[in-house]
Amino acid sequence: MTEKFLDRAYTDVNPETSNQIYDAWAKTYEAEVAENGYATPARVAEALAAHVKDRSAPVLDFGCGTGLSGLALQLAGFNTLDGMDPSPEMLGIAREKGTYRSLTQIEISDAAPIPDGTYSTITAIGVIGSGAAPASTFDLVLRALPSGGVLGVSLNDHALQEKVYERAMCNWLDTGSARLLFKEYGPHLPARDIKSNVYIIEKS
Repeated sequence: MTEKFLDRAYTDVNPETSNQIYDAWAKTYEAEVAENGYATPARVAEALAAHVKDRSAPVLDFGCGTGLSGLALQLAGFNTLDGMDPSPEMLGIAREKGTYRSLTQIEISDAAPIPDGTYSTITAIGVIGSGAAPASTFDLVLRALPSGGVLGVSLNDHALQEKVYERAMCNWLDTGSARLLFKEYGPHLPARDIKSNVYIIEKS
């Protein structure tokens, strides 16, 4: 019987252990999320396409995992994609897809893995939340964007229950350091009745 990892991914909040889980999950990740109707990548990609005029400009898919988000971005018209992720096993699966121009393994302890101003569009799809990237990831990605740069990001129900994640985003919005272009609550993993907020944020 194939081991299931979805519940463990939501409950294990230790970064080191979480990374081990994603390495072990890599080969079966896509099948498990597919059987639960994983909808967020397409929702973020479609919302982003409505707010980014130049879809030929490079997009960084931060926390790209096995590349499902890259496929969604490609289908939405973005054709120059780079990916970053801490899991070498996940990146190996992503590399097989041929979707990305480049793929980079990052250290979870690296506070600034993205060169400032390199990308005018960054996504963090299904990345920030319990058992995954910390709330400080909002600071990490938004600081790397230039003024006028756009972030496509999602928070699922588990993350929304813990106010620290949305609060980290609001620290930027409430101070005028960024502005919210789009927000929509909708399906994330429908088979488990889990939903997510999709946000499109422009850095001021």
